[in-house]
Amino acid sequence: MSTMDCGMFPMHPKMDEQLSKAFTANEEEEEKHIQKVQNAFLYYGPYACQRLRRSMDYLDSLSGEDQHMLAKYRGHLECVRTCIDRNQAVIREILRERVLYPAEESTTNPSADRWEFDEPPPNVRHGDMDQAQSTLKLIARDWSTDGALEREQSYKPIIDSIVEYYKPGDYELKEIKILVPGAGLGRLTYELACLGYSCEGNEFSYFMLIASNFVLNLCDYENKYVLYPWVHQYVNNLRREDQVAAVRFPDVCPLKNPPKGHFEIAAGDFLEVYKTPHSYNCVATCFFIDCANNVIDFIRTIYRILVPGGIWVNLGPLLYHYSDVSGQNSIEPTFEDLCIIMESVGFVIEKSRTGIRTKYAQNPSSMKQSEYESLFWVCRKPDPFEEQRGKRKASREPHDLIVREDSVEETPPQQQKQQPTANDETEMAQPT
Repeated sequence: MSTMDCGMFPMHPKMDEQLSKAFTANEEEEEKHIQKVQNAFLYYGPYACQRLRRSMDYLDSLSGEDQHMLAKYRGHLECVRTCIDRNQAVIREILRERVLYPAEESTTNPSADRWEFDEPPPNVRHGDMDQAQSTLKLIARDWSTDGALEREQSYKPIIDSIVEYYKPGDYELKEIKILVPGAGLGRLTYELACLGYSCEGNEFSYFMLIASNFVLNLCDYENKYVLYPWVHQYVNNLRREDQVAAVRFPDVCPLKNPPKGHFEIAAGDFLEVYKTPHSYNCVATCFFIDCANNVIDFIRTIYRILVPGGIWVNLGPLLYHYSDVSGQNSIEPTFEDLCIIMESVGFVIEKSRTGIRTKYAQNPSSMKQSEYESLFWVCRKPDPFEEQRGKRKASREPHDLIVREDSVEETPPQQQKQQPTANDETEMAQPT
């Protein structure tokens, strides 16, 4: 019997007693943070209209001749306003359960409930509003047919590798426990659970948690809602319709299509929550490992929580989110350095590729297209008895692992280069 739980609580049920007490002590602070996130969602409409109003005001200041030539453009800006209003209506639906902490009780009738702010809410900053807008794009990426290509690029290699390692015919899949840190809107976790694996997603951002809770637990049929995720993009539009293109979601209704395996999404800081050794058969990370101040902390934690013989499957770039962020410390190891780190921690690198072309929440109609040449690898935590059985395989040198996705792989292993050459170094130096 499968279970689906996207309940989100400040205290993760797997926390040890000491950590649970610490979280309880900070519950008031946690409540304020979640309320801030909800307020940022509620301020979405007025915030988005500030940018629109600048264009309208400047248009009104132009000469009559210029305004005449821009009559259709004016109509387009009115359409942008309508799309923003419709996005705000979807946000009202997302927040209708108030998720964790209800807003202050209204002293008047229910229709007076505060659904938006005329002025910026307390403690809500521009960065919070950017995250609110980005969340709409990520809904399109994870839960619409428009995001199918991006999911094919990012999720399919991970899913295929897990299925290859934990073959359905060889394992009782419900006994294979998979953790997906940085689960975002939850689609990768959901897809793995639909195959029958026991899957747990972990997410730190309450913007993501609130939105994923809505899709997973509150949407009752496919393509029920319409979003306009690109309405905030005023540049690089070939046609007026591209900025106001509609996206329907969810393309799959999890309530009507529950996964075969256990499925849950849990809130919390990955490094703080997951400390119990030998807890998971697989850790799957997608666009996640570069979210750490010190990526070594992530790698050590992943190694610790894997059972002997378990695997870590990763896909993504090395953007390093805290690099050059004021007030944050960060290290930014290259892929070459990461290979050394992974092997030093104890991993055996089973498979590795570079140059995996992946887009992330891209407007498919934009005149500007960005993509990463992402890394992909499968690492295994060795069984301590492998060496004495003579079965442990040593990892290859990092340079042998630099095999680009579009390269020819027909060269027999004995003919492959064993030492780095100038060409190897040039290939590694290409920016992702």
